[in-house]
Amino acid sequence: MTGGAYVVKKTQGFAAARWLSVAIIKTRSVLLIVLVLAAWELFVRIFEVPVYLLPAPTVVARSFVADWRVIAINLPPTMIEILAGFFLSILIGVPLAVVIVYSPTAESFLYPPMVASQAIPKVAIAPLFIVWMGYGLAPKIWIAFLIAFFPIVIDTVVGLRSIHPGMLQLGRSMGGSSFKVFLKLRLPSALPNIFAGMKVAITLAVVGAITGEFVGSQSGLGYLMTSASGQMDVPLVFAVLTTISFIAMILFFAVELIENVSIPWHSSKRSTGGH
Repeated sequence: MTGGAYVVKKTQGFAAARWLSVAIIKTRSVLLIVLVLAAWELFVRIFEVPVYLLPAPTVVARSFVADWRVIAINLPPTMIEILAGFFLSILIGVPLAVVIVYSPTAESFLYPPMVASQAIPKVAIAPLFIVWMGYGLAPKIWIAFLIAFFPIVIDTVVGLRSIHPGMLQLGRSMGGSSFKVFLKLRLPSALPNIFAGMKVAITLAVVGAITGEFVGSQSGLGYLMTSASGQMDVPLVFAVLTTISFIAMILFFAVELIENVSIPWHSSKRSTGGH
C-alpha cells in the first residue's frame, strides 16, 4: 500500500468512526425521549390524571393531528418573528462587539445599558412595545432581538479578545493594516465564540417571539397557546408547546450545521465522541 493510499484509508476510517459516534449519540437521545414519553404515559394512566391537568402523550398526539391546520396557520408569523429578531441581533450585535473591543470609551458607555436591558423582564416591557408599535409583527421582532442580542455581543467580544497577542504582532510586522489583521486573524479566531453565541441566541429568539405573542397578538403560536389555555384545551396547549420545542431544536441544529461548514478546522469539530 502506497503512502497516499494509506493516508486516504486512515482518513476514511476516522470519518467513519466520527459518523458512528454521532449516530450512537443521536440514538441515545431518541431512546431517552422515548423512555420519557413512555414514563409520562404510564404515570397518567396509572394515577388516572385528568386531561385538564396533564394529558397523556397519546392524547397530545391526537390533538396535534386534529388541529394541525390551525397550528400550521399560526406557524409563519412566529417563524418570521424568530428569524427577523435573530438576524437583527446578529446585524447589530456583532458590529457593536467590534466597537467595544476597539474602543474602551465605547465599552464604558455601552456595557452598563446592555446589562441593564437584560435585567428588565421582557414581559414587563412587552406591553410598551405593543402600545408603541401595535399588534403586528414589529413588537415581537424587537422583543426577540432584545433577548437574543446579548449573548451574541458577549461571545463575540470574548472571541475577538481571545486571539494570542503574538498573532496580532506577526500580522502587523508583515505589513498588514488594522483592517486586514482584523479580517484575516482576529475575526476567524473569534468565529467559534460567535457561533456559540448564535446558538444561544436562536433559542432565546424563540422565547422572545412567544413572549411577545403572549402579551398581545392576533396570530402566532403564542397567541394560539393563550387562546387554547383560555378554553381549557390543555392537549392543544401541549401540542403547541411540542411544536415550539421542535422549532427551537431545528433552528439550533441549523446554526450548528452552518458552524460545521464554516469552521471545520476548529478543534471542537474534529473531536470524536468527546475524546
